[in-house]
Amino acid sequence: MIIVTGATGKLGRRTVERLLERVPADRVGVSVRDPRKAKDLADRGVRVRQGSFDDPASLVHAFEGAEQVLLVSLDRTGEECVTGHRTAVDAAVKAGVGRILYTSQMGAAHDSRFQACRDHARTEDLLRATGLPWTALRNGFYAASALQFLESARRTGDIALPADGPVTWTGHDDLAEATAAILTEEGRFEGPTPPLTGAAALDFSAVAEIASRATGRPFTRTVVPDDAFREQVLAHGAPAPIADLMLSIFAAARNGEFTAVDPTLAELIGREPAAFGALLERAWAE
Repeated sequence: MIIVTGATGKLGRRTVERLLERVPADRVGVSVRDPRKAKDLADRGVRVRQGSFDDPASLVHAFEGAEQVLLVSLDRTGEECVTGHRTAVDAAVKAGVGRILYTSQMGAAHDSRFQACRDHARTEDLLRATGLPWTALRNGFYAASALQFLESARRTGDIALPADGPVTWTGHDDLAEATAAILTEEGRFEGPTPPLTGAAALDFSAVAEIASRATGRPFTRTVVPDDAFREQVLAHGAPAPIADLMLSIFAAARNGEFTAVDPTLAELIGREPAAFGALLERAWAE
């Protein structure tokens, strides 16, 4: 059985849907905080069990009988994130899981300027220490993050953000499809995968040109000093740790941590990944 955590979230849900195209529903299970949100999956024959990264016993139960578990990384940062991941890894070992897969990120490294990438590197260390077969999916930077940064520009036409560097923005749908392919062809990767990325690394100046072509409206790119951007984020009600986390994305991009472009994702899904322009058009048409 293949167990997926976070199966009501953006990536987890998409991965389950792609898995159900490849294997019978009785071979798929999900671990979710609120089983009510996965009722439609249960109705389709998926095994739904409650599991929380804050409750080790619930995870051991949710992982029971799993040949593979996909741990979808938590939407937390720092010690809180790594502690939750440690709980899940330990539960997988205790449940006798055959292989652990984990949604890491391109640029995962202990010296990354982006906190999340440091958290991913620490989690990969936990996986390495288990002695079990494991795979870290080095996912390209989610295009959804870029689209969030563009929300105000969608209204104003001005992409006013800190100085950045090229980032290989990658779509959730493509990554979910690749994850399902890896889960159903066991042993394809041992340890970290190559970067699972789209076909182009783009800075926000390039994104401005793409947005202009996609909408027929002019978009400009204005560089906002880091301190001024942080103050803006705080003024909109975000706590200081979130403001610092957002700034660290730009610092890491300037440091060249997200520039990798690799063919592995295209090979896994059998086609070119969706271009950022197509992802932007789809999101802005909604």
